[in-house]
Amino acid sequence: MAKNNTSQTSWVDKQVFTTGEAAEICKVSQQTIIRCFDNGRLQGFRVPGSRFRRIPRSELLRFMKANDIPIDNLESGKKRILVVDDDNQIVELFVDVLSRDDRFEVKTASTGYDAGLLTESFRPHLLLLDYMLPDINGNLVCERIKANPELKDTKIIIVSGVVNQEEIDALTRSGSDGFVKKPFNIEKLIARIAELLEV
Repeated sequence: MAKNNTSQTSWVDKQVFTTGEAAEICKVSQQTIIRCFDNGRLQGFRVPGSRFRRIPRSELLRFMKANDIPIDNLESGKKRILVVDDDNQIVELFVDVLSRDDRFEVKTASTGYDAGLLTESFRPHLLLLDYMLPDINGNLVCERIKANPELKDTKIIIVSGVVNQEEIDALTRSGSDGFVKKPFNIEKLIARIAELLEV
C-alpha cells in the first residue's frame, strides 16, 4: 500500500510520463497506451535518437477525460490555488494562510504572463487574482481563462483596492466568480474560497 502512495505522490508533481507510467495510471496495458500513441489518439513525443515515447501531463489528462478514465491517480486530493498579485505582502499573507490549510495547494505568480504559464501547467481550481497587474488587467486574464474549454471550470476571485461598481460588473461579465476589496477579512475570504471549491 505504501508503494502506491509513493508513486501517486510522484505522479501528482510529474509533468511527462512514460508509456508504462501512463498504463499504470490509466489501469490498462502498456501495449494499449503504445497503440493509442502510435495511432494518434494519445499525443506526445519520442525521445530523440530512441524509440521511447513520452506523454505530457496535459495530454494524458485530456486522454483520460475523453475516455472516462478516473483522474484520481493524477490528483493530490487538494484543491490547487494560484495567487496572482505583484504585492509581496499580499502574496505572503495568502501563501501563509492557505498553505496551513491542508485542503489547499498553493502557487504564486506576480504577472499576467506568469499566471498564464502556471495556469497551463498547474491547472489551478481557483485563481486569487489582483485586478491591476503590471502587464495586464484582471478582466483580460478572466476572459482568456474562461475562453479555454479546458479551464472553463476554474474559479476566479478578483482582489483589488481601487475598483468601482462599474468595473466590478465588467469583471463579473468577464467570468469572475467573486470580488474582494482590499483590505479584506482573511477568514471571510477563506470561507468564500471553500464555498466556491465545495470543500
